[in-house]
Amino acid sequence: MDTSITFASLGLAEPLLRAVHDAGYTHPTPIQAQAIPRVLEGGDLLAAAQTGTGKTAGFTLPILHYLIQNPATSRQPGRPRVLVLTPTRELTAQVEESVRLYGRHTQIRSMVMFGGVNINPQITALRKPLDILVATPGRLLDHAQQKTLDLSGVEILVLDEADRMLDMGFIHDIRRVLRLLPAKRQNLLFSATFSDEIRGLAQGILHNPGEVSVARRNTTSELVSQRMVMTEQSHKRDLLSHIIRESGWHQVLVFTRTKHGANRLAEKLAKDGLTAAAIHGNKSQAARTKALAGFKDGKVAVLVATDIAARGLDIDQLPQVVNFELPNVPEDYVHRIGRTGRAGSTGSALSLVDQTEIKLLRAIERLTKQTIEPIVVEGWNPAAMVTGDSAPDAREKRALARLQGDLPAGRGGRRDAGTGREGHRPGQRDGQRPASAERRTGQDPRRGNARPQGARSGRDTGATSSGAPRRDTRPRTGQSSALLHKAD
Repeated sequence: MDTSITFASLGLAEPLLRAVHDAGYTHPTPIQAQAIPRVLEGGDLLAAAQTGTGKTAGFTLPILHYLIQNPATSRQPGRPRVLVLTPTRELTAQVEESVRLYGRHTQIRSMVMFGGVNINPQITALRKPLDILVATPGRLLDHAQQKTLDLSGVEILVLDEADRMLDMGFIHDIRRVLRLLPAKRQNLLFSATFSDEIRGLAQGILHNPGEVSVARRNTTSELVSQRMVMTEQSHKRDLLSHIIRESGWHQVLVFTRTKHGANRLAEKLAKDGLTAAAIHGNKSQAARTKALAGFKDGKVAVLVATDIAARGLDIDQLPQVVNFELPNVPEDYVHRIGRTGRAGSTGSALSLVDQTEIKLLRAIERLTKQTIEPIVVEGWNPAAMVTGDSAPDAREKRALARLQGDLPAGRGGRRDAGTGREGHRPGQRDGQRPASAERRTGQDPRRGNARPQGARSGRDTGATSSGAPRRDTRPRTGQSSALLHKAD
């Protein structure tokens, strides 16, 4: 970071500099230092920046500056001057929160709009003057169809996390939105990558754009330590519970492939006395907001999430991320562990890997050009949990030896039927029920019913079960480093 560049040197309006100072920031991040002057110039922009780089302020600050310097002669109800499109509810809410944070000393009015909630309060809100609208494509089109929203006055369009919008099948919705906008406008497109698909989208939207890029494609932060534990699929839930309790982790984000798997895991951890909540696309927005708020303020120690639900989560200094299951798409691994090690803070990413996931592990290592360090967990003995035997579990020792090349690969285990994208298919909108892959439990069918006692299939509690014994999840000094050891 160039410490010679300050927010004041970027020429931002005084009310914005005051808000930035109030938030505790002095120097812009690289993406902010590059993007803010380009946006202030008024031209179109194609920017590559991964989540956690400060990209949201990279467009909200110059947009607010533009609105301050160019006040509307008359603001009309339901007719925004700025439209920000995002792929998920959480990211939509967080972008609008950023607008409120930096616009706190101005009269600029913003609004958030997404599906999964009652549309009537949004209709009521649109009856008031509006400057900035942050929305997901599906709900935006619902309002346009009902004629409760007028997009003819949009002067600036932002597509945030455009790569994820393409992945989620929003391309047709985006094109429908574009047809509702005036031809003359400023366009800003932010993406984690400059893939061929993104450049193709940009060609149809942007006009002679400037380009900024602050991160190479598919790289992981050097501030994040990456480790993995070889284990059996049927042992993963107990192993995760053991690690969290014995390490004293008080804030950990855990990724699963499926919504049903997220529910079951949260229930299992709650049964073990941990405060846990699940967050995914089938949750109501109120439940998702409550779970995320509890996680941020420390009331919830473990947040279990699917890839789509966690996209855009902005949690300051998140120390731990766990891949309960490896994603089927290697790029999603980069996004997952990017939740930690942000804003200069260190973080840790731990993956629980069974032998059927070794191919996925190798694909991730090829993509990131890094080897994920295998470790063993001190005091972990799944056999003793059932038999009282103190001997290490032989199957897990064989799996680790096979990973390290000491044993030949055996016959392949079950084939994973997951989609790796929370069951989404192209064209699926917020709140739509996914494909049948969501019914998969993640258990090996040859092992019979491996569901932990007390886990309730299909029920979505998302929080600690009533009556579950509470255990102290506060950090214990030195405990984490003593628990996890490098594999010999």
